Amino acid sequence: MHFQIKRDTLLKSLNIAHNIIERKNTLPILSNVLLDIKGNKLSIVATDLDLVFYDEITDLKVTKEGSTTTSATVLHDLLRKLPSNLDIIFNLKDENKLNISAENSKFNLLCLPVDNFPNFSDNFEDKGLILNKKDFLSLLNKTKISMSNDETRHYLNGIYIHTTEAKGKFFLTGVATDSHRLSSSSMPIENSSNFKPFILPKKTVFQLCSLLEDSDENITLNSTDTKIQFKIGNSKIISKIIDGKFPDYQKVVPKNNSKILTVNAKDFINSVERVITVSIDRKEGVKITLDKNNIQLFVNSSSSGEGKEILKANYGSEPLTVSFNSRYLLDIASEIENESITLNLQDAVSPVLILDNSDKQSYFVIMPMKI
Repeated sequence: MHFQIKRDTLLKSLNIAHNIIERKNTLPILSNVLLDIKGNKLSIVATDLDLVFYDEITDLKVTKEGSTTTSATVLHDLLRKLPSNLDIIFNLKDENKLNISAENSKFNLLCLPVDNFPNFSDNFEDKGLILNKKDFLSLLNKTKISMSNDETRHYLNGIYIHTTEAKGKFFLTGVATDSHRLSSSSMPIENSSNFKPFILPKKTVFQLCSLLEDSDENITLNSTDTKIQFKIGNSKIISKIIDGKFPDYQKVVPKNNSKILTVNAKDFINSVERVITVSIDRKEGVKITLDKNNIQLFVNSSSSGEGKEILKANYGSEPLTVSFNSRYLLDIASEIENESITLNLQDAVSPVLILDNSDKQSYFVIMPMKI
């Protein structure tokens, strides 16, 4: 194997590949990335067995075909520290040694045989669902904030992707919850007849977001009963889906909350950030007192003091005091596209519905805290 490639071209692909690989592997081969030259194409494959990343690069000069596997972390760090836009030459000296040279630098990396690398033969036969990249990335970003970390309820450790229908239109909908908060976001699709709902694992969600942020291509989504494939340009991510039943989330979405609070989203975020400064670990809740035309935010930390701030707001109901986890509030408020954030409340203990008037297909639910 012998080829020449631009450092930046390969690094872009390895940024994803090395994030997918688990740092602590019982199988050494799983710490490696597969480099395979066939024709005038370089194929890159990385996996942790639950998630597989494929990429194809055609912008390179091939002298000799071949394939090998070498440490993804070492190769990534090496490329990262080389100057930008450098030409790098890869030359496989023998089965165990990969020679890399660039200008005044020369490296020999240890390799493992390709035969030991996992082989994936997935048949995604249907044509797939074509998704708008910008809409799908927005859906993932708005819902991933509510994914759970609770290993005992593994079916909450991801985003539930399914189809919904409203007013004769079809939508792809993502929902995530950790039982303290819930996020839902939808995007329009043409047809949903053959779509099977699935729960997309947390790690896949984050890697997919990284890949989409660097791409302008639309996505093709294909699925089997146990796996899901996202094809973006020359790249593919194939992931196992979470085996489990997502709860009926509609039951917790408030329908009759009559107390409406509207406040400038940016001012609200800044105000919450300021008052929670007195909480060193930021675990104390923020208490919000709603009154005519203003809200008062209050944080009291037993170890470091208290903070209080008054903020202008639109509120027309009787006074109400309600407390929230400040981190949850900030996560949600940061995803609001509109200038204002709208909270629909009932009382101090019932779920609160948060709406974005610039994105009618998204909403958030947050449970108040007891302080």
